[in-house]
Amino acid sequence: MSLKAIRTDKAPAAIGPYSQAIVSGNLLFVSGQIGIIPETGDLAGPDFTSQAKQSLMNLSQIVNAAGSDLSNVVSVDVFLTSMGNFSEFNKIYQAFFPGIKPARAVIEVSGLPKGACIEIKCIAAL
Repeated sequence: MSLKAIRTDKAPAAIGPYSQAIVSGNLLFVSGQIGIIPETGDLAGPDFTSQAKQSLMNLSQIVNAAGSDLSNVVSVDVFLTSMGNFSEFNKIYQAFFPGIKPARAVIEVSGLPKGACIEIKCIAAL
């Protein structure tokens, strides 16, 4: 099996020992993205909406760097520090996935890196 790491400056650099994404066969596995602005390394804002939009933009940039786009995403895992943001996230999410919706799980967690309130990872077809 051949693996290929994907890296783009249009999304934040990994904040740990992992790749932004890995290609295996015709699948792309994107690491969890929090709402970090790539140019500064800071969270997009203290609020959920800013972080959610930035997380999805980061995810999109990595998928694009691999030669695919969000319409080819087959599975999304979302980690929220509060399920109170579930409805707001659904509104934001629909703008990024207007067509066929990927399979999805939303999981509440007690904390995320850098104090983020959302993290998103996905699997996309190439």
